[in-house]
Amino acid sequence: MEGLLSGLHRSPHQGQSVEFAEHKEYAPGDDLRRIDWKAYGKFDRFYVKQFEHETNLRAFLLLDASASMGYRGPEGLTKLEYAATAAAALAYLLVRQQDAVGLVVARGAEIQYLPPRAHGAHVSAVLNVLEGLRPSGRTDLARAADFVAEKARRRAAVFVFSDLFDFSPGALVRLVDLRRMKNEVSVFQVLDPWELEFPFEDATRFIGLEGEGELEVDPREIRASYLRAIQTLCEEARRLCLQADVSYELVRTDTPLDRLLLGHLSRRERSARWTSR
Repeated sequence: MEGLLSGLHRSPHQGQSVEFAEHKEYAPGDDLRRIDWKAYGKFDRFYVKQFEHETNLRAFLLLDASASMGYRGPEGLTKLEYAATAAAALAYLLVRQQDAVGLVVARGAEIQYLPPRAHGAHVSAVLNVLEGLRPSGRTDLARAADFVAEKARRRAAVFVFSDLFDFSPGALVRLVDLRRMKNEVSVFQVLDPWELEFPFEDATRFIGLEGEGELEVDPREIRASYLRAIQTLCEEARRLCLQADVSYELVRTDTPLDRLLLGHLSRRERSARWTSR
Protein backbone atom coordinates (compact mmCIF):
# COMPACT_ATOMS: atom_id res chain seq x y z
CA MET A 1 0.00 0.00 0.00
CA GLU A 2 2.81 2.39 0.84
CA GLY A 3 4.09 2.36 -2.74
CA LEU A 4 0.73 3.64 -3.95
CA LEU A 5 1.27 6.83 -1.99
CA SER A 6 3.68 7.92 -4.69
CA GLY A 7 0.66 8.99 -6.71
CA LEU A 8 -0.22 11.53 -4.05
CA HIS A 9 2.82 13.75 -4.19
CA ARG A 10 5.50 15.22 -6.34
CA SER A 11 9.09 14.00 -6.17
CA PRO A 12 11.06 15.53 -3.29
CA HIS A 13 13.91 16.31 -5.70
CA GLN A 14 12.18 18.25 -8.48
CA GLY A 15 14.31 21.21 -9.46
CA GLN A 16 16.75 22.98 -7.19
CA SER A 17 14.28 24.99 -5.12
CA VAL A 18 15.43 25.98 -1.65
CA GLU A 19 12.22 27.84 -0.78
CA PHE A 20 11.47 27.82 2.94
CA ALA A 21 8.61 25.45 3.71
CA GLU A 22 8.05 25.27 7.46
CA HIS A 23 9.57 24.88 10.90
CA LYS A 24 9.77 21.62 12.76
CA GLU A 25 10.68 21.18 16.38
CA TYR A 26 14.32 20.23 16.87
CA ALA A 27 15.03 16.53 17.44
CA PRO A 28 18.37 14.85 18.24
CA GLY A 29 20.28 14.29 15.01
CA ASP A 30 18.93 17.38 13.22
CA ASP A 31 21.49 19.66 11.60
CA LEU A 32 22.37 22.35 14.16
CA ARG A 33 23.05 24.77 11.31
CA ARG A 34 19.32 24.70 10.51
CA ILE A 35 18.23 25.99 13.93
CA ASP A 36 16.20 29.20 13.59
CA TRP A 37 17.53 31.39 16.38
CA LYS A 38 14.88 34.04 15.83
CA ALA A 39 12.21 31.42 16.48
CA TYR A 40 14.10 30.34 19.60
CA GLY A 41 14.13 33.90 20.86
CA LYS A 42 10.39 34.19 20.32
CA PHE A 43 9.20 30.80 21.59
CA ASP A 44 12.08 29.72 23.87
CA ARG A 45 12.17 26.39 22.02
CA PHE A 46 14.45 25.07 19.31
CA TYR A 47 13.01 24.88 15.79
CA VAL A 48 14.73 23.72 12.61
CA LYS A 49 14.04 25.20 9.19
CA GLN A 50 12.77 22.84 6.48
CA PHE A 51 12.82 23.69 2.80
CA GLU A 52 10.51 22.89 -0.09
CA HIS A 53 12.73 20.22 -1.62
CA GLU A 54 12.89 18.32 1.68
CA THR A 55 9.17 17.66 2.02
CA ASN A 56 7.29 15.33 -0.31
CA LEU A 57 3.81 16.44 0.67
CA ARG A 58 1.83 18.37 3.25
CA ALA A 59 -1.44 16.64 4.05
CA PHE A 60 -4.38 17.77 6.16
CA LEU A 61 -6.86 15.32 7.65
CA LEU A 62 -10.19 17.09 8.29
CA LEU A 63 -12.61 15.16 10.52
CA ASP A 64 -16.23 16.03 11.19
CA ALA A 65 -16.83 15.18 14.87
CA SER A 66 -20.41 16.47 15.07
CA ALA A 67 -23.05 14.57 17.04
CA SER A 68 -24.46 12.85 13.95
CA MET A 69 -21.08 11.17 13.42
CA GLY A 70 -21.74 9.23 16.64
CA TYR A 71 -24.40 7.08 14.98
CA ARG A 72 -23.98 3.38 14.39
CA GLY A 73 -26.31 0.49 13.63
CA PRO A 74 -26.54 -2.68 15.72
CA GLU A 75 -22.99 -3.71 14.77
CA GLY A 76 -19.62 -2.21 13.98
CA LEU A 77 -18.09 1.21 14.55
CA THR A 78 -19.70 4.60 14.79
CA LYS A 79 -19.12 6.82 11.79
CA LEU A 80 -16.64 8.88 13.80
CA GLU A 81 -14.74 5.79 14.98
CA TYR A 82 -14.50 4.56 11.39
CA ALA A 83 -13.38 7.96 10.08
CA ALA A 84 -10.83 8.33 12.87
CA THR A 85 -9.41 4.87 12.18
CA ALA A 86 -9.09 5.63 8.46
CA ALA A 87 -7.43 8.97 9.24
CA ALA A 88 -5.00 7.28 11.64
CA ALA A 89 -4.00 4.76 8.99
CA LEU A 90 -3.44 7.53 6.45
CA ALA A 91 -1.37 9.54 8.93
CA TYR A 92 0.85 6.54 9.63
CA LEU A 93 1.38 5.73 5.95
CA LEU A 94 2.07 9.32 4.95
CA VAL A 95 4.64 9.88 7.69
CA ARG A 96 6.32 6.61 6.68
CA GLN A 97 6.74 8.31 3.29
CA GLN A 98 8.32 11.31 5.06
CA ASP A 99 5.27 13.43 4.34
CA ALA A 100 3.99 16.04 6.81
CA VAL A 101 0.51 15.39 8.20
CA GLY A 102 -1.78 17.86 9.97
CA LEU A 103 -5.05 17.15 11.76
CA VAL A 104 -8.16 19.36 11.88
CA VAL A 105 -11.12 18.21 13.99
CA ALA A 106 -14.37 20.18 13.62
CA ARG A 107 -16.87 19.74 16.46
CA GLY A 108 -19.55 22.32 17.04
CA ALA A 109 -17.93 25.76 17.19
CA GLU A 110 -14.61 24.19 18.21
CA ILE A 111 -11.75 23.45 15.83
CA GLN A 112 -8.89 21.32 17.16
CA TYR A 113 -5.68 21.60 15.18
CA LEU A 114 -2.34 19.83 15.01
CA PRO A 115 0.03 21.47 12.46
CA PRO A 116 1.64 19.25 9.79
CA ARG A 117 4.71 17.37 10.96
CA ALA A 118 6.67 14.51 9.41
CA HIS A 119 8.12 12.53 12.30
CA GLY A 120 7.03 9.48 14.27
CA ALA A 121 6.32 11.35 17.49
CA HIS A 122 3.76 13.43 15.62
CA VAL A 123 1.86 10.30 14.59
CA SER A 124 1.53 9.46 18.28
CA ALA A 125 0.12 12.93 18.91
CA VAL A 126 -2.41 12.48 16.09
CA LEU A 127 -3.44 9.08 17.45
CA ASN A 128 -3.91 10.49 20.94
CA VAL A 129 -6.31 13.12 19.63
CA LEU A 130 -8.22 10.63 17.47
CA GLU A 131 -8.58 8.12 20.30
CA GLY A 132 -10.07 10.76 22.59
CA LEU A 133 -12.67 12.11 20.17
CA ARG A 134 -16.29 12.29 21.33
CA PRO A 135 -18.97 13.49 18.89
CA SER A 136 -20.98 16.55 19.88
CA GLY A 137 -22.82 19.54 18.48
CA ARG A 138 -23.21 20.60 14.89
CA THR A 139 -20.30 21.16 12.55
CA ASP A 140 -19.92 24.03 10.09
CA LEU A 141 -17.94 22.36 7.31
CA ALA A 142 -17.62 25.65 5.44
CA ARG A 143 -15.84 27.19 8.43
CA ALA A 144 -13.65 24.11 8.88
CA ALA A 145 -12.66 24.08 5.19
CA ASP A 146 -11.90 27.81 5.40
CA PHE A 147 -9.61 27.08 8.36
CA VAL A 148 -7.75 24.45 6.33
CA ALA A 149 -7.40 26.87 3.41
CA GLU A 150 -5.75 29.41 5.72
CA LYS A 151 -3.31 26.82 7.04
CA ALA A 152 -2.52 25.10 3.72
CA ARG A 153 -1.32 28.25 1.91
CA ARG A 154 0.39 26.20 -0.78
CA ARG A 155 0.00 22.83 -2.48
CA ALA A 156 -1.24 20.16 -0.10
CA ALA A 157 -3.48 17.10 -0.01
CA VAL A 158 -6.69 17.53 1.99
CA PHE A 159 -8.70 14.50 3.13
CA VAL A 160 -12.22 15.23 4.46
CA PHE A 161 -14.14 12.62 6.50
CA SER A 162 -17.78 13.52 7.17
CA ASP A 163 -21.35 12.28 6.78
CA LEU A 164 -21.94 15.57 4.89
CA PHE A 165 -25.25 16.22 6.64
CA ASP A 166 -24.07 19.85 6.72
CA PHE A 167 -22.78 20.05 3.15
CA SER A 168 -23.92 23.53 2.16
CA PRO A 169 -23.18 25.78 -0.83
CA GLY A 170 -20.82 27.63 1.52
CA ALA A 171 -18.82 24.45 2.06
CA LEU A 172 -18.64 23.98 -1.71
CA VAL A 173 -17.22 27.50 -2.13
CA ARG A 174 -14.47 26.70 0.38
CA LEU A 175 -13.62 23.46 -1.43
CA VAL A 176 -13.40 25.40 -4.70
CA ASP A 177 -11.05 27.84 -2.97
CA LEU A 178 -8.86 24.93 -1.84
CA ARG A 179 -8.67 23.61 -5.40
CA ARG A 180 -7.83 27.06 -6.78
CA MET A 181 -4.86 27.06 -4.41
CA LYS A 182 -3.66 23.93 -6.25
CA ASN A 183 -4.54 21.64 -3.33
CA GLU A 184 -5.72 18.09 -3.99
CA VAL A 185 -9.00 17.52 -2.12
CA SER A 186 -10.61 14.15 -1.37
CA VAL A 187 -14.00 13.89 0.35
CA PHE A 188 -15.12 10.67 2.03
CA GLN A 189 -18.83 10.66 2.87
CA VAL A 190 -19.01 8.18 5.76
CA LEU A 191 -22.42 6.58 6.37
CA ASP A 192 -23.67 3.58 8.33
CA PRO A 193 -25.33 0.76 6.32
CA TRP A 194 -28.52 1.26 8.32
CA GLU A 195 -28.63 4.89 7.23
CA LEU A 196 -28.33 3.82 3.61
CA GLU A 197 -30.69 0.82 3.70
CA PHE A 198 -33.15 1.77 6.47
CA PRO A 199 -33.96 -1.86 7.36
CA PHE A 200 -36.13 -1.01 10.39
CA GLU A 201 -39.33 -3.05 10.64
CA ASP A 202 -41.06 -2.52 13.98
CA ALA A 203 -42.36 0.75 15.41
CA THR A 204 -39.25 2.75 16.22
CA ARG A 205 -38.41 5.91 18.13
CA PHE A 206 -35.91 7.99 16.14
CA ILE A 207 -33.89 10.53 18.12
CA GLY A 208 -32.17 13.43 16.39
CA LEU A 209 -28.50 13.50 17.39
CA GLU A 210 -28.15 17.23 16.78
CA GLY A 211 -31.22 18.54 18.60
CA GLU A 212 -33.92 17.67 16.06
CA GLY A 213 -36.14 16.05 18.70
CA GLU A 214 -37.80 12.61 18.67
CA LEU A 215 -40.16 10.85 16.30
CA GLU A 216 -41.98 7.58 16.96
CA VAL A 217 -43.23 6.05 13.74
CA ASP A 218 -43.78 2.86 11.79
CA PRO A 219 -40.61 2.83 9.64
CA ARG A 220 -42.41 1.06 6.81
CA GLU A 221 -44.55 4.16 6.31
CA ILE A 222 -41.58 6.44 5.74
CA ARG A 223 -39.04 4.04 4.19
CA ALA A 224 -39.62 5.07 0.57
CA SER A 225 -39.44 8.81 1.28
CA TYR A 226 -36.41 8.37 3.55
CA LEU A 227 -34.50 6.35 0.97
CA ARG A 228 -35.24 9.00 -1.66
CA ALA A 229 -33.96 11.69 0.71
CA ILE A 230 -30.69 9.91 1.56
CA GLN A 231 -30.11 9.10 -2.11
CA THR A 232 -30.66 12.76 -3.00
CA LEU A 233 -28.21 13.82 -0.28
CA CYS A 234 -25.48 11.53 -1.59
CA GLU A 235 -26.07 12.38 -5.24
CA GLU A 236 -26.03 16.11 -4.50
CA ALA A 237 -22.80 15.79 -2.53
CA ARG A 238 -21.21 13.87 -5.39
CA ARG A 239 -22.41 16.43 -7.94
CA LEU A 240 -21.13 19.40 -5.95
CA CYS A 241 -17.76 17.75 -5.40
CA LEU A 242 -17.36 16.93 -9.08
CA GLN A 243 -18.37 20.52 -9.89
CA ALA A 244 -15.52 21.69 -7.65
CA ASP A 245 -13.06 19.18 -9.18
CA VAL A 246 -12.93 17.38 -5.83
CA SER A 247 -12.58 13.61 -5.44
CA TYR A 248 -15.69 12.09 -3.82
CA GLU A 249 -16.28 8.64 -2.36
CA LEU A 250 -19.30 7.27 -0.52
CA VAL A 251 -17.97 5.00 2.23
CA ARG A 252 -19.99 2.53 4.30
CA THR A 253 -18.72 1.82 7.80
CA ASP A 254 -18.71 -1.90 7.03
CA THR A 255 -16.14 -1.37 4.25
CA PRO A 256 -12.79 -2.95 5.22
CA LEU A 257 -10.25 -0.18 5.73
CA ASP A 258 -7.61 -1.81 3.56
CA ARG A 259 -10.09 -1.94 0.67
CA LEU A 260 -10.99 1.72 1.17
CA LEU A 261 -7.40 2.96 1.27
CA LEU A 262 -6.08 0.68 -1.47
CA GLY A 263 -8.96 1.62 -3.76
CA HIS A 264 -8.56 5.33 -3.17
CA LEU A 265 -4.78 5.39 -3.51
CA SER A 266 -4.91 3.21 -6.63
CA ARG A 267 -7.36 5.61 -8.27
CA ARG A 268 -5.17 8.56 -7.30
CA GLU A 269 -2.12 6.89 -8.77
CA ARG A 270 -3.92 6.18 -12.06
CA SER A 271 -5.17 9.76 -12.17
CA ALA A 272 -1.67 11.12 -11.58
CA ARG A 273 -0.26 8.98 -14.38
CA TRP A 274 -3.03 10.05 -16.76
CA THR A 275 -2.63 13.77 -16.08
CA SER A 276 1.16 13.56 -16.46
CA ARG A 277 0.91 12.24 -20.02
